[in-house]
Amino acid sequence: MLGRIKLGRINLSLVLLAVGGVLTIIGFIAYFQDNSTLNLVGFFYGIPVLLGGLALRAAELEPAPYTQPTPPEVLKLREEQATPTQNQVRLDVTRYRYGQEAHLDVALQKLGLSPSGQECPELSGLHETEIDGNYALVLEFESSTVPFSTWVDKQAKIETFFGPSVRAQLSQPAEDQVNLALVTQLEPAAAAVVKA
Repeated sequence: MLGRIKLGRINLSLVLLAVGGVLTIIGFIAYFQDNSTLNLVGFFYGIPVLLGGLALRAAELEPAPYTQPTPPEVLKLREEQATPTQNQVRLDVTRYRYGQEAHLDVALQKLGLSPSGQECPELSGLHETEIDGNYALVLEFESSTVPFSTWVDKQAKIETFFGPSVRAQLSQPAEDQVNLALVTQLEPAAAAVVKA
């Protein structure tokens, strides 16, 4: 059972807040009942755990939501075609993160799509789909400070960054939104050598 639990899917700040809160309450109750052992445990463990939970809560970045359910045929394509980079990006943005300003903030800075932390496009969601028979991971960004033309200028750099075997396809569904589709590029079959 524990092997199936994925740590990134658990909200650690809430776990620490709950455990720290319970231990602190036990410490207070033990203090008023003159139970020094429970009192020490409650205060010396409960309060630091509670403060740790509050610190994590303040630095928490929630997982990006799926904006559409993934159809079974796309799941099958993911298993067959998804690159390690596509899988890593998908898993990273769909788990709790701590101490980061935004999802993919470092990648966006390296790509030149985030001149400063305040101007970083924000990942608002993602979905998986099929494009031209290939698996595609679509990242949906709110990009009010970075114009779509800048994204288009960086398209080749995006492909290099998320590649190999990935092509970037950009679209603008609304004024300040950019969809970045990371589409698997299957290698063409090697030509058979025919001996004469």
